[in-house]
Amino acid sequence: MPLPASIRKISDEIWEIPRSHRADMRVPARIYADEVLLKEIENDRSIEQLINVATLPGIQKYALAMPDMHEGYGFPIGGVAAFSAEDGIISPGGVGYDINCGVRLLRSSLVEGDVRLHLPALANQIFRDVPSGVGRGGRTKLSVSEMDQVLLRGAQLMVERGSGSQNDLDHSEESSSMPGADPSAVSDHAKKRGLDQLGTLGSGNHFLEIQVIDEIFDSAAASSFGLKQGCLAVAIHCGSRGIGHQIATDYIRLMIPKLAGWGIALPDRELACAPIGSPEGQKYYSAMAAAANFAWCNRHMIMEAVRAAWRRILEPALKNADLTLPLVYDVAHNVAKRETHVIDGRSVEVVMHRKGATRAFGPGRPEIPDAYRQIGQPVLIPGTMGTASYVLAGTEQGMEQAFGTSCHGAGRRMSRAAAKRTVSGPELRQKLESQGIVIRCDSARGLAEEAPEAYKDVDRVVRIVDRAGLARKVARLKPIAVIKGG
Repeated sequence: MPLPASIRKISDEIWEIPRSHRADMRVPARIYADEVLLKEIENDRSIEQLINVATLPGIQKYALAMPDMHEGYGFPIGGVAAFSAEDGIISPGGVGYDINCGVRLLRSSLVEGDVRLHLPALANQIFRDVPSGVGRGGRTKLSVSEMDQVLLRGAQLMVERGSGSQNDLDHSEESSSMPGADPSAVSDHAKKRGLDQLGTLGSGNHFLEIQVIDEIFDSAAASSFGLKQGCLAVAIHCGSRGIGHQIATDYIRLMIPKLAGWGIALPDRELACAPIGSPEGQKYYSAMAAAANFAWCNRHMIMEAVRAAWRRILEPALKNADLTLPLVYDVAHNVAKRETHVIDGRSVEVVMHRKGATRAFGPGRPEIPDAYRQIGQPVLIPGTMGTASYVLAGTEQGMEQAFGTSCHGAGRRMSRAAAKRTVSGPELRQKLESQGIVIRCDSARGLAEEAPEAYKDVDRVVRIVDRAGLARKVARLKPIAVIKGG
């Protein structure tokens, strides 16, 4: 969609489509971008989708889009909206199909030279121990009753059973267990799809990377987060697998026929939603929270598998070395949550939708772990193969501007089909390996779909976030090993 004639430049990083642009808009639509990124999003429907979000009942202040925005289902990916908890709505399209797709970052005191000779063996071990790919199941097979406990309690259940520690829970959004989850709100079909998927990576843009902390931008924040230049880190990027997808499908089907009865007229059926106070809205929230708990449990189990592989490969070679991998933080990308924000000078409870966007709370918020509360929440921004990932910190300015929200990655600029037509998987593998990056992926197609060329420039995206004050840059990380599914 071409840029609307009504769009106006607020600053070098902020553009606004006024409420007067379309009669059904309830609030303005704001886009965080520079002129280069604005030009790129004209190639899809994401601007139209953002304007549509601005028409939804109960929306507060703005419909927002982060600089990694691109076309999604209903909401654009990178779309952010706060709805009144009293008379607003909740929308599965504003959360996404992969509920609580997110990132978990582990840190190491080792440097690249310590592991370079062992990197292929380490990547092989992780690739064996963490199943990846479309439909791939893992070694853990849950009963339905066990699944219900995972959905209800998330990774807290795993820690009680001896996997990981309280420190892992303390360094995760929602302590890896979202309140309000109700397994009875999840269909039997959705549960069955997840019975063998705990501890698995999945496919698409999900990945597991061994990274080097390449540059430090904020030494005080980096020190608080335990990040040291030259040291290693491990990033885990995945979500709720089939169970989240099925929950989204189930509730979109449930809501569409009921819209007229609720008096909700939508510009796009993909924005299917329910009043947050309705039984259907409450039930979806409970099911979504359950899927979020599954995703946290999934990343927790992958983390434990990585820790075991790390010790198994490196212990014989690195006698007396510190082989621990403490958790820096875990953030969710696709979720709706009850939060309180200051809007027009008063505290308002909202249902905060972040779809392809990261919570980025500033200093002092009680939701942030004690160790980081004076610095701001760690914000984890994954790149794509061969490009940088970033750690940022939330800011007070970001709380005021965007409800404490940042981008979630680079954002696609090319569809998967277009990427496959443009990029050769074998050639990409060869190129990355020539740069010293170990690649473990069974599918040439999967590599091509997630090629760096298919994504926006992550350095540019993060620079906009930093300059706009949504979050500030702390560290940049470069991959040395990439494990992913096809």
